[in-house]
Amino acid sequence: MLIGHIREIVRHPVKSFYGESVEKTKVMEYGLYGDRSHTIHDQTRPGKFLTITQFPEMARYKARFIGEEEIEEYPEVEIVTPEGNVFDWGNKELEKEIQAKSGREVAFASYRPSYVPLGAIEEEHIQLVTDASLQGLEQIWGKEIDYRRFRPNLFISLKDYKPFIEEEWFGRRLTIGNEVALEVKRHCERCMIITVDPENAKSDASLLKAVAKERNNHFGVYAAVITTGEIHVGDEVHLE
Repeated sequence: MLIGHIREIVRHPVKSFYGESVEKTKVMEYGLYGDRSHTIHDQTRPGKFLTITQFPEMARYKARFIGEEEIEEYPEVEIVTPEGNVFDWGNKELEKEIQAKSGREVAFASYRPSYVPLGAIEEEHIQLVTDASLQGLEQIWGKEIDYRRFRPNLFISLKDYKPFIEEEWFGRRLTIGNEVALEVKRHCERCMIITVDPENAKSDASLLKAVAKERNNHFGVYAAVITTGEIHVGDEVHLE
């Protein structure tokens, strides 16, 4: 059953940095190619990542891959700071800047193109948000919302405009384009990250309060990869 199409594909080459919108990408066993493949570890909390929760301005650092998606190694990752300075991933000046601004000792790390662990990616392979649900949440909150606050991988435009319909898809399969299949698994439970505006890093706690009160703290859904392949903006999405 045709339910809509892919309106936007977003991956985050660096965990907690501003997402990169792409026209096409590979879907790997762990999720979108290179999603959260580069991370910053918070050395003040052994085994933990530095995220927007500890350092909200991370949302304003933009990261993108420069070059083709290779399986053996990642293309170079370009970072643009909130001030407009451009660095390559791993640059020591960038590391010093993040450390000084966050007030924490940090360490940069990266994974292989063939493997990114859950935890770096989040709790499942891919997160989905629909345009109808975004509009439904805007009505609840009473303000316009940048969907990037929720850091989804796939922003889906629905054929039948029913807010929160994706919460009825648990245990079912989505097929995207000609190759990729996903299983919709469960709700995405929200945290303070959605309160941070990705454009200016300003916080508005009322959004999280509204989601907690009116949506049981749920918005968007997680899906696991069943079949890998390539997806494109505009690909049809079918629910089996």
